[in-house]
Amino acid sequence: MGINWKEYEAAGLFDEMIDQRNKPRSVAKALAKHLETLEGSELEQLQASADLTIKEMGITFTVYNESGGSIDRQWPFDIIPRVMSKREWDRIDAGLKQRVRALNMFIDDIYHDQKIVKDKVFPGDLLKKSKNFRKQCVGMNPKFGVWAHICGSDLVRHSDGQVYVLEDNLRVPSGVSYLLENRQVIKRVFADLFGDYSILPVDDYPSQLFDTLAALSPRPADYPQVAVLTPGIYNSAYFEHCYLAQQMGCELVEGRDLVVPDDDCVYMKTIQGLKRVDVIYRRVDDLFLDPEVFNKDSTLGVPGLMRAWTKGNVSLANAPGAGVADDKVVYAFVPDMIKYYLGEEIIVPNVPTYLCMKEDECKYVLEHLEELVVKPANESGGYGMLIGPHSTKAEREKFTQLIKDDPRNYIAQPTLNLSTVPTLIEGKLEPRHVDMRPFILSSDQIHVTTGGLTRVALRRGSLVVNSSQGGGSKDTWIIDEGA
Repeated sequence: MGINWKEYEAAGLFDEMIDQRNKPRSVAKALAKHLETLEGSELEQLQASADLTIKEMGITFTVYNESGGSIDRQWPFDIIPRVMSKREWDRIDAGLKQRVRALNMFIDDIYHDQKIVKDKVFPGDLLKKSKNFRKQCVGMNPKFGVWAHICGSDLVRHSDGQVYVLEDNLRVPSGVSYLLENRQVIKRVFADLFGDYSILPVDDYPSQLFDTLAALSPRPADYPQVAVLTPGIYNSAYFEHCYLAQQMGCELVEGRDLVVPDDDCVYMKTIQGLKRVDVIYRRVDDLFLDPEVFNKDSTLGVPGLMRAWTKGNVSLANAPGAGVADDKVVYAFVPDMIKYYLGEEIIVPNVPTYLCMKEDECKYVLEHLEELVVKPANESGGYGMLIGPHSTKAEREKFTQLIKDDPRNYIAQPTLNLSTVPTLIEGKLEPRHVDMRPFILSSDQIHVTTGGLTRVALRRGSLVVNSSQGGGSKDTWIIDEGA
């Protein structure tokens, strides 16, 4: 006897595969039927096979500890995929394109006329305390008016069935390599299902990324020189930097491999001599990009890189300064941006958000810390958060003081009951909470990945999906039911 869905404990949750009557949703029927034929021991064998494949492929991520050390770990992957219909995804796709258009218009406006501030749609005081506003970028005109060429927006589904955007990552978003590798692994595990289902592909992302970057070239060329700039082997996303460079057929470079001479162009050192670089997909934070302009002690960047960029001799993706919109306080104004710049209503809504910089909202947050999730404006990876329902009195007292000391730096949101997906736990399928990170590419065109990186909280009841804090990942299947 295989999986019995009547024993699946999804009551009170919105499960992506099984409905409240413990029956498979229409989009998941073929997958659920296949799983019914498998014993728990067979599923564990398939999981072990997937784990071995990941080990052989060398898919790892880096975790940092409090003492500053780091360790490479095997990528945590669960073989039960998340499924979603193309019909639902088409609406999300349109909403993400709408969102990234408005965000790029906002960034461009902020570094030029700041009309949105003058029209009192966006408070100018926010910019004064923004950690990611770069005065060196004022007046810059990146090609196509696009600043955030690669964006990762995190999506969650609440128990009401509605999909929300939880946050936008516009600086150096990571995770897309794991999305691609997850698909390669799952094709081996459930090869037969790819014949039964019309699962939309994700393999074209590297070519779409190259086309996005190549379109930014300041020189007319059939095949511009694109390079991926990495901080080096100790960066947590180094596997991804190598993977994307290899998949695009581009050079992977560190700061020491590049030079900017007196002609203000960027060159790569090769054994044949210097070779000009047209576009740099940089995975280095703004403040370490150029020691002439930002952190003078940085050894990760390239002296003169900002000089070359401001003179239009090289394109940088994402553009320096794009992080001004990668701020959880700025996030709360995205619906207003969409209405202001595009004259449209938001398609995929924000999670309701309280701004601690507003006195009345701050008062509410402090009085309801036990119910809310509190986040600092510019942290990532799940760090620095307070999850109210799971917090201690001491933690709430600590956050009360943090908010009072710097209210601009904190937002709060209701504790969402994230949707779940069946997940293999000790030979049984149990519901575990998930989110999803699609990636949006922007230059002369906008592309959205078909689905995204589904991250799963492997601990029972946990809402924290980040791999650095015990989470894992799943493949995401966008299924064309009409095919």
